[in-house]
Amino acid sequence: MTALLTLSRGIDAVTRWIGRGVSWMVLVAVLVSAGNAIVRKAFDLSSNAWLELQWYLFGAVFMLAAAWTLQNNEHIRVDIVSGRLKKRTRDWIDLIGHIVMLLPFLILMVWLLIPYVSLSYRSGEYSPNAGGLIVWPAKALLLAGFILLLAQAFSEIIKRAGVLFAGIPDPTPQQHPDPAADEMLATAPGEGAGAPATVHQEHVR
Repeated sequence: MTALLTLSRGIDAVTRWIGRGVSWMVLVAVLVSAGNAIVRKAFDLSSNAWLELQWYLFGAVFMLAAAWTLQNNEHIRVDIVSGRLKKRTRDWIDLIGHIVMLLPFLILMVWLLIPYVSLSYRSGEYSPNAGGLIVWPAKALLLAGFILLLAQAFSEIIKRAGVLFAGIPDPTPQQHPDPAADEMLATAPGEGAGAPATVHQEHVR
């Protein structure tokens, strides 16, 4: 388990470094979009390459930061359900869900994307739009994103197993509570809308 936890920490470090790096692409995408709009309005000039560059940057942020989002437990959950469960029950749901649902999906996507990206690269595929960019780097971002997410899924499985079977402290950040869910959970059945809360939900991850 010690070796697996060391591997998990290494994956987390790489995921965190990549996630923080690609987050700057949001600023680049905004600058490209603003610059393109200014040039188009001021000088009546535009280019499909600039538009497609915006799409590439957005795709890079979305795909390469997905693993960082998983690491930080920021993907959407139905907290009104999971919040009622015991911590250990939620850990079991996470472990089984990652193994049975997330892992097979990611393996399938990587397996399908390898020939998809390879064919695009070998053919030197370009955008069909006039003045557009070469396409295979955008497709390669899909593959890179799913590979990174697959690695992070393994890391999450190791951490859940460590929490459940080895008793390690839970390294997963607590998900931000949903105020609406809190209000629903804090009102016991049969109470009026203005009645004081009688049920208190503890947010523990």
